[in-house]
Amino acid sequence: METLIIIMIALPFVSALLLSLMKNDSVRQVITYISSVAIIGLAVNFTIRFFVGGAVTQSYFLETALIDHGMLGVEAFLMVLVTVLSFKYKKYYCALLSIAQTGLIFWYELGGHAPTQGYEKVRIDHLTVIMVLIIAIVGTLITVYACGYMKDYHHHHTEFKDRRRFFFAMLYVFLGAMFGLVLSNNLIWLYFFWEITSVVSFLLIGYTRTSEAINNCFKALWMNLLGGLGMAVGIVMLGMSHNISSLDGLVKADGVAVVAPVILLAFGGLTKSAQLPFSKWLLGAMVAPTPSSALLHSATMVKAGVYLLLRLSPVLSGTYAGTMVSLVGGFTFLIMSMLAITVSDGKKVLAYSTISNLGLITACAGVGTEEPIWAGVFLLIFHAISKSLLFQTVGAIENSTGSRDIETMHGLVRRHPYLAWTLVIGIAGMFLAPFGMLISKWAALKAFIDSGSIILVLFVCFGSATTLFYWLKWIATVLASKNNDVKAHNTTSANQWVSILVHAGLMIMLCLAFPIVSSNVIIPYIHQVFNNASQVISNDNIIIMMIMLVAIFAVPAAAWFSARHTEYKKANRYINGVNAGDQMNYYDSMGEKRRFFLANWYMEDIFGEKKLWNPSIVISTVILLACMVISVGGAF
Repeated sequence: METLIIIMIALPFVSALLLSLMKNDSVRQVITYISSVAIIGLAVNFTIRFFVGGAVTQSYFLETALIDHGMLGVEAFLMVLVTVLSFKYKKYYCALLSIAQTGLIFWYELGGHAPTQGYEKVRIDHLTVIMVLIIAIVGTLITVYACGYMKDYHHHHTEFKDRRRFFFAMLYVFLGAMFGLVLSNNLIWLYFFWEITSVVSFLLIGYTRTSEAINNCFKALWMNLLGGLGMAVGIVMLGMSHNISSLDGLVKADGVAVVAPVILLAFGGLTKSAQLPFSKWLLGAMVAPTPSSALLHSATMVKAGVYLLLRLSPVLSGTYAGTMVSLVGGFTFLIMSMLAITVSDGKKVLAYSTISNLGLITACAGVGTEEPIWAGVFLLIFHAISKSLLFQTVGAIENSTGSRDIETMHGLVRRHPYLAWTLVIGIAGMFLAPFGMLISKWAALKAFIDSGSIILVLFVCFGSATTLFYWLKWIATVLASKNNDVKAHNTTSANQWVSILVHAGLMIMLCLAFPIVSSNVIIPYIHQVFNNASQVISNDNIIIMMIMLVAIFAVPAAAWFSARHTEYKKANRYINGVNAGDQMNYYDSMGEKRRFFLANWYMEDIFGEKKLWNPSIVISTVILLACMVISVGGAF
């Protein structure tokens, strides 16, 4: 297993090196295809060997002195890279943050302050397997999609320098870093891979090198470096004050005793998952090409943040750290779902939705009991696949139509039917029955009620209502059409379709496999974490899921049967007045003939960014500072 782990982490880095050297587009595509198949194969082999081995926690790599020193060398390189680029673009605060946290880690490791007891650096359990599969399947499919997308992107955007070699190399560095992160039990190892994802995301966001891209990539960098500095301080505190240097040891500790360092680690998780008041960096990431957006929002980067919070959840329960995480997460879920209503840019809606759903996962982690963790893990799985599908489909729509504005998607079901239906599947996966996001939200709501947190219940209820609003608007727009909407020529490449259709298939398959995944993967993980064999979730949740599965087939079948045996009289549609008879024009109240048009209501003047953003930043900052001051003050 150790050899398999080494290959799985190393292969993406090797692929990145090869891709960075290949100028020929066809050769680069072949390397991408081979690397993707190999990585997925390794991940599947890894999963099979885990379950064949008894599906119990497994640990590896006890003596790693050489690897540890190599990691320090890479950290020094990353610090120099960030410092040079920060000085080049006069963003000196980023250099300061990078030097501070790297210097602290060097002092901790080389100064003899880190605990010296032996323990395995890699630890594998059910959650690790879930994350490895998400990274391997979703992540590599995004790179396959990028082959066709980036060719079209540079065809339409000739003003940007073609740096596809660099782009594809960074995508695979990202995947390698994510594998290392989710496999790490050692906190220093986790921090090392964590910082790689921060730097690579910074480089990807700044791909086009426009002034907007440069500003946005440095915004992402300083926020993630700030979270990294918090993590570094927390790791040092755990090692020096509590003799803890592993995730396993931390989870077994008394949550109250280690609340100060845990709140600093959780702070890093909140910044990485773009929770308020750090959400701006992920919204700014939309300036990058769609594949990097899909990767940042689905399989990597932000998932690293909620992954760490879910790992920490047992020691968050009942502490100020847990209160901070759950309140910030719930508040972010509500505010971002409200803001998603007010924008028409498809990628921006997806960005707000991503932050919102990450907020709900964060809130589940903060509560830190069995049922919300069950809900949080399922939300993570469904969100990864659904959001990757949505970003890729919107990118394909933009390349096909020249726009990603929702208002230009009227009649898409007739003009580009395949893209329209994959978009509908992705949206349905986010909020409709029988997809797991809905049942997971139900479980989260029940868990929040059981915890007695009225404010979290309100966050979920109102956040779910606003979520329903913006998704239904989008679906209705895509499925609405006019008589003059005709099918357009398909310009989406085959490699883009491979990724899009596989994602859509995975979305449907996961819906059908929901009970199996729950009973064989997630519930055993929770039993191991909490060291109990009690019932994790109510059987009502599974029963509701089964009813939804039956209904999703029974209701359309009944409607079809009824339609075949009932005669309907076709009537003219109502279009804000008396139909002129051609379904395209109507007579208004003054008797004048007008052509109808379709449009949504965005309510930006009621609760748009100008209304909500600054108050949201203030409230979330107060929550963060209050919990941190109380917990850190109590530690001393």
